[in-house]
Amino acid sequence: MRTALFLVALLASAAGAKTIHVGPGGDAHEKLQTALIEAQPGDTVHIAAGRYALADGLSLDVDGVTVKGDGPGATILDFTTQKGEGEGLLITSDNVVVRDLGIENAAGNGIKSKGSDGIALVGLRVEWTGGPKSTNGAYGLYPVSSKNVLIDRSIVKGASDAGIYVGQSVNIIVRNSRAEQNVAGIEIENSYDADVVDNVATNNAGGILVFDLPDLPQQGGRNVRLVNNQVLANNHVNFAAPGNIVAGVPSGTGIMVMANDNVEVTRNDITSNHGNGVMIVAYTQAFTDKAYNPLPRNVRVVNNKFSGNGTAPAFKGGKEIAAALGGTVPPVMWDGITRYAVPGGGGERAANGGISSDAPGITLGLGLQGTPATQARPAPLPNVVASGTRPAIILPAALEARSR
Repeated sequence: MRTALFLVALLASAAGAKTIHVGPGGDAHEKLQTALIEAQPGDTVHIAAGRYALADGLSLDVDGVTVKGDGPGATILDFTTQKGEGEGLLITSDNVVVRDLGIENAAGNGIKSKGSDGIALVGLRVEWTGGPKSTNGAYGLYPVSSKNVLIDRSIVKGASDAGIYVGQSVNIIVRNSRAEQNVAGIEIENSYDADVVDNVATNNAGGILVFDLPDLPQQGGRNVRLVNNQVLANNHVNFAAPGNIVAGVPSGTGIMVMANDNVEVTRNDITSNHGNGVMIVAYTQAFTDKAYNPLPRNVRVVNNKFSGNGTAPAFKGGKEIAAALGGTVPPVMWDGITRYAVPGGGGERAANGGISSDAPGITLGLGLQGTPATQARPAPLPNVVASGTRPAIILPAALEARSR
């Protein structure tokens, strides 16, 4: 209903839609923020080529607005002197397109949407120009608690958590984008129905992560497809701040699936990652959330290209496993955890679906969640692939049209 009412209002205002032009010079923050406040549904805020020095973040809470620059290397929003730790641009409205501009050195996240229904981030560059550091902002592109999310033709460098991150969201496409020199290149967390397609993740600590975590409003991450991505040489040192969940991602990880249901990894090129090409694990820490399921289940790894992975694994026990297997770990590794203890004395629960792969793999056979890796009993992962896939994600046609 909310989307339908918005579309009616947008059609009614289409005849009066206008373009608000903003150019460099003067008080850049005041000009840009004023344009974002005064925009009406259907309007375009055009930010002309130039460098805009901004000491404060920007925000948009008007539905149906397009924010457009002249290219990610031409229109540059420079937050090097930004105060506080907020976003470069925070969006809390629906049916918004942000495209064709660059964000540099945000004190916090680059661009964040929160609670948006219809958000497209297209042709963007988010970069911390001083290189990878733990003091960089956490996320480059950061839709959270959003619906109908598109990230397309964008690049993120230097995020201290994840370059491209979509969390607690529904109906998501991440495509044709590049993530490099981040802790995690691309991360889908606690989200439902996501396609990650035709991207490049390279020179991160971990290339692509699919996580589900406890104690969050939306749990039960599921229905994620990783298709036709290039996951190349993700061997950067992990520079996350201590205590961050991604601080535990071993350098050299290509793809990591943790505690998700119905994940398909197919037709990806997974090459030259020093650790696991694909790592499938349960949530590793103790938890008190009785509603949380920490197990991965129904994960299918099929028709991928693997080469040059596993030569110097950094995960705990990796060197020993590699030595026992002739010097390298196989392309796919599952921790073999199939049971967990429900907090508060609720007994044990087991996984309701297995792990399958058509590539060589091992299971560590750990059994119960929380079992230390020192008790691993490595064994070959059965070379069997369960059937099942789902249709591609479809976003609202109007949002796709504005994003071309």
